[in-house]
Amino acid sequence: MPIDPNILHSKLKTFFGWDAFKGDQLSIILHLIEGGNAFVLMPTGGGKSLCYQMPALVMDGTAIVISPLIALMKNQVDAIRGFESSEEGIAHFLNSSLSRAEIAQVQEDLLRGVTKLLYVAPESLTKEENIALLRSIKISFYAVDEAHCISEWGHDFRPEYRKIRSIIDIIQPAPVIALTATATPKVQSDILKNLRIQDATIFKSSFNRPNLYYEVRDKVEPEKDIIRFIRQNPGKSGIIYCLSRKKVEELAQLLAVNGIKALPYHAGLDAKTRAENQDKFLMEEIDVIVATIAFGMGIDKQNVRFVIHYDIPKSIEGYYQETGRAGRDGQEGTCITYYSYKDIQKLEKFMQGKPVAEQEIGKQLLRETVAYAESSQCRRKLLLNYFGEDYTQDNCGACDNCLHPKTRFDGHEEMCLVIELIESLKEHFKLEHLTGILAGEASAIIKSYHHDELPLFGAGSDHDQRFWAAVIHQGLILHYLEKDIENYGLISATDEGLEFYLHPHELMLVEDRTFSEGEDDEEEDAAAVRGGGGGDEVLLAMLKDLRKDVARKMRVQPWVVFSDPSLEDMTIVYPLTLKELSEKCQGVGEGKARKFGQPFIDLIAKYVEENEIERPDDFVVKSVASKSGNKVYIIQSIDRKMDLEDIARAKDLDMDQLLTEIEAIVATGTKVNLSYYIADTLDPEVVQELYDWFKEEATSDSLAEARAVLSADYEDEEIRLVRIKFLCEIAN
Repeated sequence: MPIDPNILHSKLKTFFGWDAFKGDQLSIILHLIEGGNAFVLMPTGGGKSLCYQMPALVMDGTAIVISPLIALMKNQVDAIRGFESSEEGIAHFLNSSLSRAEIAQVQEDLLRGVTKLLYVAPESLTKEENIALLRSIKISFYAVDEAHCISEWGHDFRPEYRKIRSIIDIIQPAPVIALTATATPKVQSDILKNLRIQDATIFKSSFNRPNLYYEVRDKVEPEKDIIRFIRQNPGKSGIIYCLSRKKVEELAQLLAVNGIKALPYHAGLDAKTRAENQDKFLMEEIDVIVATIAFGMGIDKQNVRFVIHYDIPKSIEGYYQETGRAGRDGQEGTCITYYSYKDIQKLEKFMQGKPVAEQEIGKQLLRETVAYAESSQCRRKLLLNYFGEDYTQDNCGACDNCLHPKTRFDGHEEMCLVIELIESLKEHFKLEHLTGILAGEASAIIKSYHHDELPLFGAGSDHDQRFWAAVIHQGLILHYLEKDIENYGLISATDEGLEFYLHPHELMLVEDRTFSEGEDDEEEDAAAVRGGGGGDEVLLAMLKDLRKDVARKMRVQPWVVFSDPSLEDMTIVYPLTLKELSEKCQGVGEGKARKFGQPFIDLIAKYVEENEIERPDDFVVKSVASKSGNKVYIIQSIDRKMDLEDIARAKDLDMDQLLTEIEAIVATGTKVNLSYYIADTLDPEVVQELYDWFKEEATSDSLAEARAVLSADYEDEEIRLVRIKFLCEIAN
């Protein structure tokens, strides 16, 4: 059915208020009107929805738009009704959120022929009553939105999407347009094959979003960093993505108590709350929405100024689509992602219960994400290359790697040393074990294997363990090394790695990523200030010197006096009284403030006076009180010497959750006495050995460090219980 393009331009102005089509929009619309199948690959913000909305409005019949996003359905239906206000039934959606009366209204409008666009969830499309309804009306075409959901290699695979073609065949034939903002060549092939539209004309736009700035930050105190960033950008709309519903709730609440207008959004909320939170974000009653990546935000909001990933995404496609929600109006968009290799390890563990084929796909997608996060190359170049597009400029001027290039060095000797060590050992070991040997750190577990007697022990002692962890991580990315996820993360050399060892060549590695946390040295301090940041580095150095003096006098390790995060908070809020110290600095309770605090506040007071510093009273990150009242109950129960199992049952917690609650209590500086429970459940020798390790060998209060060094010899629960005992008796 040919149509005059001038009519389409007129409709564009009448319906949508635009003077001209963007990119391939007009070609796509004309192709669909003429009855052709189409595959549209267009970045978020490129105007995909117009490619099916416009032809639906001018063609006979009803266009069926298949979308996985309930939020986006409602949003787009409201928008279409706003464009063509004379008939509200012009657009509808059909999904599980509708009441019976609403479904009846949709059916009536469809049968009357007034509905031009019907948005349907893939699950709703398969229902017999909906199939019967759609068979009774004229369908102009089918639009499969978010088409990457068809492919198992896509970032948001939905099994229901693979049934779409068979349902279309049952209902009635009509042209098909598949649209996605993210599809690698492999995913693109999957989509065309599954929808059986190999004859489709492919319309591919550039994936480059020049208005977006990309940055990856080390995940050091991300909450504080996020709050600071939002306060520096008052009134701007933003989305924060988290991997779990629990973290969404916690972070939304933390932002709210710190004066930021924020609400959560995830599939676990009831439909009414979800819709209300979405509408408040769209209507700009709130500035920030905190959402799960798994649910997939479908909000079509043009002026989102920033997208933050609290957790690293599971795939580059997911990352690209989610960051693409920023700056859809072509104006500024800041995309910040927090990265910790520990998050990758968690995601790898989550995969272990899945089918082998699914695990392999997941691992490959995750490896590509890690490579992106740890790369020193232009992030725009990496993203576009992933989607099969070349970016020829050397410097994009809008990513952290281009604006702040990382230090690089020829690491072929270091990589060869790692491979030589791995091959010299009779068994395979975890990353922490290998870095300890190379750096010459004789931990208890290294001694137990007599690996402190190896010829290669300390062969790389001119660098610390974090440096060697960086080399190993990059070896994994380059496929010179591999990690056996199923077998506790043991590291081995690949055939490719052995070939490199035999015939080494120049190998440029990145020097300055932070891969471990809690170590007490200058490089870690810099990372902490950079990531959690903005503290007074001069004062921080002075406080660290004072901490060493106090620790030496009291015969404890420096971190026992005050942790690094506590010192960093002191360099931000400049506490001048013991009360301010305990209230405004994390990890400092009243007891710890009284025990260690006076010389620190004396030093700070002198520093503030001499440097005429105006204290930033406005920047205090408030913590969220426990809704459940667990803290008081747990403390009282421990005072009554109740078994921890009984306390856990009373609060419907497992032991891991209870220990996490207790650790949080202790982290605030509160003392609890678990000696009664430890005496009944742990071997006295185990308690003494662990206690001595924390007292004499531990370099920080980091539980991660303790687990890495001790987990082969002791149970996790034993380590955590003794750590709590040590912190309460020595540090608090």
